[in-house]
Amino acid sequence: MPMARADGPLQKQVVDAAPRRPSAIQDLKPVTNAGEKVLEFDWPMLEIGTGEYEEGPTGVTVFRFGKKVLGVVDVRGGAPGTLNTDYLRLGYERPSVDAVVFSGGSTYGLECAPSVATAMKDDNIRDGFWRNMAGVVGAIVYDFGERRLNDVYPDKKLAQAALRAARPGKFPLGAHGAGRFTRSGGFFGCAAYSGQGGAFRQIGKIKVAAFVVVNSGGVVTDRDGEIVAGYRDPTWPQSWRAADLLASVPTGRKFASSGTPEGGDNMNTTISLVVTNLKLANAELQRLAVQVHMSMGRALQPFATVDDGDVLYAVSTGEVGDDPMARGTFPFDLGGGLSIGDLSVIASELMWDAILASVPEQPQAVGPALNGQPQAKELEAFAGSYEFSPFVTLQICRKDDRLFALATGERPAYAIGKQKPVELEPIAAGQFMVPGRYPLTLKFEGPDRLIVNPGHWQQIGRRS
Repeated sequence: MPMARADGPLQKQVVDAAPRRPSAIQDLKPVTNAGEKVLEFDWPMLEIGTGEYEEGPTGVTVFRFGKKVLGVVDVRGGAPGTLNTDYLRLGYERPSVDAVVFSGGSTYGLECAPSVATAMKDDNIRDGFWRNMAGVVGAIVYDFGERRLNDVYPDKKLAQAALRAARPGKFPLGAHGAGRFTRSGGFFGCAAYSGQGGAFRQIGKIKVAAFVVVNSGGVVTDRDGEIVAGYRDPTWPQSWRAADLLASVPTGRKFASSGTPEGGDNMNTTISLVVTNLKLANAELQRLAVQVHMSMGRALQPFATVDDGDVLYAVSTGEVGDDPMARGTFPFDLGGGLSIGDLSVIASELMWDAILASVPEQPQAVGPALNGQPQAKELEAFAGSYEFSPFVTLQICRKDDRLFALATGERPAYAIGKQKPVELEPIAAGQFMVPGRYPLTLKFEGPDRLIVNPGHWQQIGRRS
């Protein structure tokens, strides 16, 4: 491991390390509040902003409250990544949370939560006095590895743009915000695209909302036990449900019949938030968090594994209801005949709805449909080296009237490995596919761009 050593009276530091790779993340432009499918609800106290870097793609989701609110946390997964959650475990009754931040970028994305806090200070919303300091908590999901061809991460600029774009009552669904490049079903190699979901319900004056970023190892499961999304192994019976997959362990855990590494991406986390406007004591709010979090094992199977970093925050904005401290430590009646058990069941069902709402439309493989093979002259124009990042490069070469691709950087590019060239099958003018369990499409755009999986999850390489 590189070590720093002190030399002479000036304590000069010498670090033996490889040269740093240049990063262009400072040049990226934030895209805020993107998404055509949006959950809309009436709750002025709760504002939500999302930010995305299309070049990743990756993103961040910021939940901002109109005043400091009471918050708790429940951690179930074996690999969580969080910021400031220990404070929420101390059981204080004083509201202290201004915002909850969800981010991609794994541990690098933890930069987003303190960046939201400093933005609140810079914008004169909070200051340096102890009781008026910004209280921001956050959690991250892993969206690197074999699913992406670069290491772009959500940074300070993106997080602050999302905060400043926050708006009440609107939450983009699907692959947006922190769910911009999430997946589900890695435990079984299903590699389904996922995203963020939300659900809302109002009972009289009481409001409850559930929000989730699904990046689970388990498969998303509906209330009939059906697998909602995922690229099945061809050997699995089409009738198999989530229960059948679980019963088949370990033989059912066939990551990829085609041998691609993409399906084995099993670094996962589901991060979630439950919000109610009802005044709750810390103990009541904690029981709500625990019950809702445990209930998510119905919708995500399996859930809270050693490879999942599952974290749930629960927040009470305290806008309606009596003072919970006057009800005693463990009341059962919250008013109007509603018990904490009832509230927890309602929130649990909402969370299941939110998980189902997180699933975007899945890309489908396109079979060869080109009339006639491209000529050698056409293919020659595509030949060259295309760089996607400092560690992923695709070498495209022509052999007679066929086109081949080989990964020549440090890492493979999905089904295109480093050992043997893979033939690209033409499907349209300038477009090719690689057959396999997971859709893989390549589109040559202009003289210098190669797009892998064109569309919402595309990765762009440039001729070097």
